[in-house]
Amino acid sequence: MEVVYDSVVNVSVDELKEIVSKLNELVSKAPELQEFIKYVHEAESTKVLDTKTKELMSLAIAIAVRCEPCILWHTDAAVKAGAKLEEILEAIKVAVCMGGGPALMYALKAYNIAKEYLTKK
Repeated sequence: MEVVYDSVVNVSVDELKEIVSKLNELVSKAPELQEFIKYVHEAESTKVLDTKTKELMSLAIAIAVRCEPCILWHTDAAVKAGAKLEEILEAIKVAVCMGGGPALMYALKAYNIAKEYLTKK
C-alpha cells in the first residue's frame, strides 16, 4: 500500500514529498508496516470526529512529542481540512500545556508553518 499525500500549498512541499518518498521506500522494504498504514487510515476515517478535528488533535500531539515531520504533515492536513489560524492556535496552546517548554519551541514552528500555509491557500 503506497502512502499517498498531495500537498496543495507551496511551503515545505519538497520536505513533504521527501517524507512520503522515504516512507514509501521504507514500506516497500518492510511490507509488515503496511498493516500500520492501514490502521492509520482507519483511525483517520471520519466516523464521529471530522477530519479537521482529528488533524488538530494530531498536530497538538506532534508538537507535544516534538516530531517535526509530523508537525509539517498535520499542519498542512489541518489547513487542507479547513482549519483557521485561531483553531490551530487553540491546538498549539493545548500542546504546550501537555508538553511544556520544549513543546513551546515546536509550537513556534507549527505557528509559522500555519501562517505561511494559510496565506498561500
